[in-house]
Parts: sequence; structure tokens; C-alpha cells
Amino acid sequence: MKNILILIIFIFTSVVTLAQSYDPSKINKKAVALYNQAMERADDGSFTNAAGLLQQAIETDKNYIDAYLALAGIYSKIKNYTSSAANFEKAFAIDSNYTLDYKLAYSIQLAGSGEFEKAWGAINELLAKKPPKNPTSLESALKRKRSYEFALEYSKNNPYKNYVFAPQNLGSGVNSGEPEYFPSLTIDGKDLVFTRRLNHFNEDFFSSTKTNSGWEKAKPLNGNINTPQNEAAQNISQDGQWLVFTAINRPDSYGNFDLYISYLTAQGWTEAGNLGGIVNSDQWDAQPCLSSDKKDLYFASRRFGGFGGSDIYISHLKPNGRWGEPENLGGSINTPGDDQCPFIHADNQTLCFTSNGWQGYGGNDLFYVRKGYGGTWSKPVNLGYPINTIDDEGTLFIAADGKTAYYASDRSDSRGSHDIYTFELPENVRARKTLWVKGMVSDKKTGKGLSSSVELTDLASKQTVSNVQTDGSGNYFMTLPVGKDYAFTVNQKGYLFFSDNFLMADRPPDSVYEKNITLQPIEADANVVLKNIFFDVNKFELKPQSQVELDKLVQLLNENPTLKIEISGHTDNVGKPADNLLLSNNRAKAVVSYLVSKNIAAQRLGSKGYGETKPVADNKTEEGRAMNRRTEMKVVSQ
Repeated sequence: MKNILILIIFIFTSVVTLAQSYDPSKINKKAVALYNQAMERADDGSFTNAAGLLQQAIETDKNYIDAYLALAGIYSKIKNYTSSAANFEKAFAIDSNYTLDYKLAYSIQLAGSGEFEKAWGAINELLAKKPPKNPTSLESALKRKRSYEFALEYSKNNPYKNYVFAPQNLGSGVNSGEPEYFPSLTIDGKDLVFTRRLNHFNEDFFSSTKTNSGWEKAKPLNGNINTPQNEAAQNISQDGQWLVFTAINRPDSYGNFDLYISYLTAQGWTEAGNLGGIVNSDQWDAQPCLSSDKKDLYFASRRFGGFGGSDIYISHLKPNGRWGEPENLGGSINTPGDDQCPFIHADNQTLCFTSNGWQGYGGNDLFYVRKGYGGTWSKPVNLGYPINTIDDEGTLFIAADGKTAYYASDRSDSRGSHDIYTFELPENVRARKTLWVKGMVSDKKTGKGLSSSVELTDLASKQTVSNVQTDGSGNYFMTLPVGKDYAFTVNQKGYLFFSDNFLMADRPPDSVYEKNITLQPIEADANVVLKNIFFDVNKFELKPQSQVELDKLVQLLNENPTLKIEISGHTDNVGKPADNLLLSNNRAKAVVSYLVSKNIAAQRLGSKGYGETKPVADNKTEEGRAMNRRTEMKVVSQ
């Protein structure tokens, strides 16, 4: 009888010798019959019926310890941790010796409801009074003790103690009686793509669009991406144009699980293509995620040569359009355990993943790391309780606002085994809020779209944040993490580069941008405003943030060795005209001096200050005056 109980609650402990104070043979026979019926119902998976029969058995005989323990096991199975712990406690109150082996199971239920201090006390009692003799059971107990100690330490240093974890079901527009999981969204938050398992077997992709009244009824993705075979673990690119996913045992696969990609067309999603033998191996390759600029592909793999079970890898898109050899993210992220489910946020700096190798709460926990300068990753940080629990956590998707998260769970209000939920992240684990800019690059003379390089650079660190290529029609899409100041430049051989900036460090905007850009062919009298040349008020010393733009100008001159230019300085009309003329002349000279210091021949360079004589906007407003305070570059000859 007791062995049956142990199997139900999945605790592998040795059978204990019955204490004299509790004699199962003296239990009321009617209660025993009810108990046996309950065990049959539990074996059939009818846990609700089993729980009802056990309640009747307890009402028939209040001292029926095995019935309390079995009921605790049933509640544990359906994740009602509070009721499970309460029934364990009733059994302990009757006979603490007979029930000592169940302290491990009891501790797990306490931890499941967040009572880590009591759980730690229960496991210590077991280890002190009767440590398991079976090595596997002993290691299980010690592992749980370590997880409880981690939870207590995390709680002590918890920076968001008042945080309320309140996941909201996305509703019947998204969720159904079938399981839904692996949510991913476009950067505007309007299109949700997820996996749905149909008829307990076939996995297909569905999408739902967000409206003012909620999520519309989900439909299968248009086109040829869904097949009679399984496709799952998908990620849609931030611009909504690419979809990467995992498929199993297809004719063109290299292993049992491979990575595939599909593209959005006017006719819907294309038939998926295998990402090839460079990316895929003959082992398990799955759970892909694209960076916001579509230059990096993160995924999990069990290929040989890793740190343990599954590791997280990255493959970079090369200029020829092919994916490069996958690189293991290294021991700062990967462990001898399973590290998987990578998600890179739209800020291209925050990476979330699951791991059972880093210390956590029990199973697979969610962690995050931040990418620093030079591409190094910070130490993984556990997202903490109650986001992480004693159970296995799955994929997490964080929206562009950095705080709204989506995940799949089988909570009590789910419509199927797993539904998709949304919740708000605590302050300290949020990603950087990310806006975006999109538009078209074209030739100023012909209006024809240009294939160009669009680059975003952190003005403070001078690090390139993103570098994207326009499509064949000149269209581009780029993300803008707020909180920093950026230089925005567009380059194409044979044209003057375009520059602009997004100053978001002090006044983060709340809107997105559409910026259509015209590039001027390099020819005499063509000119461009250098928008990322910065000076202090009434000063002519170049500020450090100007280096990004100046180096672009150096690059242009090196690529066009016969090009001669003039740098001109301009001011607003505040102050004396003579002072403004002198200031503008000195500022133009400062730019030329920098170019000469970078080995640009002085005879190729000219400078002139125009003061306030050539305004491009009305000086009556601060916005207009800011436009008039500018540095320009004009082509003198090629």
C-alpha cells in the first residue's frame, strides 16, 4: 500500500518499518475499500474522482494516514501545492515517525507555494533524522536543499519584493481547447504567431492580430508553411518578414530536428527551406530566434563539442546571404546541464534562456544576460520567484516595450493543457524599451530605390548597435533601443552618405519613425548636412560624440581619393553677427583639422564660416535655430 503512495507522489524512498503508534491493519475496512477505489481512479488519471474517494475514506476513519498521504500526492499531481502540504501536515500530526520519509515530498509542496523557509526546515529534518539510504534519493534531497537555500538568499536580496505576478490569459481569440505555446510577436505588438498542437499530434503555426477590442480569432498562417508534418518552436522576425522554426524528420533534414526558414510574400508564407548543413547538424537543433536586425540566429543544439546536454549557439549572417558556422556562446552561459530556449530581445542586448545547469528553484529556470561593449555577456541572472518555480519553465517572449512578457502555461484558467499568457516583468529584469525606424532609401535624382547600408551607432561608446541592408527596393527596418544617443548613417558607394541622429538618452520619445532618405550622387556642388557634429554652446572644440560622423567622412574621402570638399559652418542669429561668423569659421576649421589628423591631404579640404547668413529655417523658434546651427560638407570636385 505504501509503495503505491510513493509512486503517486514520485518520491523514491525506501519502505519504512511501521511504527507501533500507527497500525494500517486497524483502519476501518470501509475506508480501506474507498482508498483502493481511489488508487484505481488515480491510475486511470481521474484525479478529481480519486480525491473525492480519499476524502470519503478520511471521513470514515480520521486516523487513516495513508489516505492523507495519498490525497497529498493527488493534490501534488494537479499542482495544488497548498492543499497537498496541508494533507501532509495532517498525516505528520498523527505519527511523525511513520511519515518521516515524506518530508522531502512535503518540502517540495511548500516550495511550490513559495514557503521556502518551511521547505528548508523540512528537508533539514529529514537529513538530520533519517537521510535516504538510496544514493539517488539522497542526491535528490540535497539538490532540493540547495534550491531552497538559493531561494531564501534570493528573497533576502530581492529588489522587487512588492512585485505582483499576475499572468492574464490572452483569451479565446488566441487560446483553444488544444495546447498553444511558443508565442512570438512583431515589434509593433500587433501580430502574434504561435504553435498549436492539433489532434494531440500535428503542430502548426497560427496567428492572431491585436485590435482595440482584443486579439482576433487565430487562423493558420497563410501560404505553404504549414504541412501535415510537425513544425514548431517558431520565431517571427521583428519586421514580420521572416519566420524561423524547428521541423522533424523531413526528407531534406540533416538530423532528427533541423532549423528551417520561410519568407512572407504577397501570396503568404513560402514553403520552408532547410537552413543547411552549416547551421544544422546530425543532432538535435531547435528553438531558433532572430536578432532584430536579422543578422544573428540564436538556437539550441545537442551537437557534439558542447558543454553538456543542450547548449545555446549563434550563427551570423554573412554578406553573401549565407549563415556562418555556429558559435557556442561559451561557458559564461552554457553549463553541463541543459541550456535552451534562447530569446534575444529587440534591443539586441538582452538574451533570455532556460537552464537547469545554473542554480535555481528546481527544474528549468528562466535566466537573462545583457550584452556589453565588445559583445561580452554578463553573468546569468535568475528571474526569481514567482516567475520561476519548482517546475520547468518554458519560453519567454518580451515585447518591444521591455516590460510586457508572453509565455505558455497550464494554469488553472487555461482552456487547454497550455495557453498563452501575458504578464508584466519586474523593474530590474526588464529589457531596454525599443522603438523602430523604417523607410526607403532612394536616388535623389531618379527616385529609384537603392541597395544601401543603414547603420546605427552608439554616440557615447562609438559601438555599432545595428547595421542593416535595404532590400532590392530600398526599404529598410531598424530597431532603436531608448536610453542612448545614436548616430544614424546611410551609405552607398558613389553617393554622399546621409546622417541623422536619434537623441534618446535624456528624453526618450514614445513614437516610432518613418524616415525616407534620398542619397545624392557624388558630383560637384552636391552637399550634405553633417548632423552628428557636436560643439558646446559658443565653443568650437569638437565633442567626443562627433567622432562617429567624422570617421564616416574619413571613410568617404578614402574611398574616393580624388574627391575635394569644403566644410562650412553655420549658426543661428543669436548674438553678434561678427561673433557668429568667427565661431562658424573656427568650427569648420576644427573639422578640417580632424580630417588632416587622419591623413587626409590638406589640399583636398577647404573650410569656410558663413555665420548666420544662410539660414535654412526660421530663427524665431528654438527648433528653427537648432536647424540653422549646422555643419555642412559640399563637393568641390571629384
